Amino acid sequence: MTEELNFKSICSIATSVMDLPKDSLSSKSRKSDIAVVRQVVAYIGRTEEDIHRKTIGKILNRDRTSINYYENTHKINYATYPLYRNTFNKIYKAYKDIESTKSIFFDKEVMKSHLLKSGVKEVLDPDVILEVKSGSVACKVKTSYFDFSNQLENVKLALKNYHFSVKII
Repeated sequence: MTEELNFKSICSIATSVMDLPKDSLSSKSRKSDIAVVRQVVAYIGRTEEDIHRKTIGKILNRDRTSINYYENTHKINYATYPLYRNTFNKIYKAYKDIESTKSIFFDKEVMKSHLLKSGVKEVLDPDVILEVKSGSVACKVKTSYFDFSNQLENVKLALKNYHFSVKII
């Protein structure tokens, strides 16, 4: 998945676990329950998924320096602020529970075969190449300009139960 999709997934987990409205994290609200969840998801996105601060800031409607602040204050907040600590523990546990159910591929031929069986189609004369990574394995899917968004969606659907990333080459 792309960094943006990975982070949106983390936000979705957090809003679901904390029973918040779906778009509340990107709002300008400074209510403590929303602000704390925003800090937690930013920290998890940075430390667990290595998502760029700019990407997190874009989705949370904040600048990258705010994300840097969230990351740098995690340790002190966790040690001294019970609301933050409890919120972090709850969201992190839900995140880890979901992540532990996902698999990775160990062979690129198996991954390529899985993609093709799942509806991903390739062309002989490619305009765009999608590089799909899962674990330490990568394979390339050749597609055209006109069809690459459809094939990207097909890859996402085929690998929804796997850890993966996609890069457009």
